[in-house]
Amino acid sequence: MVGIFEPGVQLAFYRRQPDPRIAAYLEAAVSAMHAGRSLLVQAGGAIPLDLPDRPGRAALLGDVEWITGLYTDLLGCPAAALRIEVLDKPMCPRFHVDRTGIRLTCTWRGPGTEFLDDAWANRERLGAGSGGRPDEESGLLRAGATVAHVPTFAIALLKGSLWQDNDGRGLIHRSPAIPAADAPRVMMSLDAVWER
Repeated sequence: MVGIFEPGVQLAFYRRQPDPRIAAYLEAAVSAMHAGRSLLVQAGGAIPLDLPDRPGRAALLGDVEWITGLYTDLLGCPAAALRIEVLDKPMCPRFHVDRTGIRLTCTWRGPGTEFLDDAWANRERLGAGSGGRPDEESGLLRAGATVAHVPTFAIALLKGSLWQDNDGRGLIHRSPAIPAADAPRVMMSLDAVWER
């Protein structure tokens, strides 16, 4: 994961096997989680997440705490903005680059984030450069482009355009389409908070 700090590296992820306790918890509790949760957490502090009381809840809370500790230790930040999203449709369906430093994501249920290697993309066609056309029609995707995805349960670090010396770069990514059989998608994200 420390490879994310290397110049030119825009994505690093740690592949993990799905935890059956978390998968079973989400299957049972996701309908009661509604739109998700959002809160500011302190490095090394307790994470007061209000989640439905079902078997496996402790496993999910433990995973959130472990991932948050990993992220705040790696970045050396005093706090992080934590979001847990419950999604029936893609949150960001178009390819884009985040205006962040380094964002952590982990998808526990449903498909993981989709991304493009720079070799497959024409960055001039991102955002307004697309002329309002879909990614597949705008000229963003080069001929033969391969859209990759972060595996479910993997912990991913996505470098954004605000990371030092990364202006004009950053991982090109989008939220995946969510097949009905995998809906809703449940994921977490963390963004470093340096000042409050």
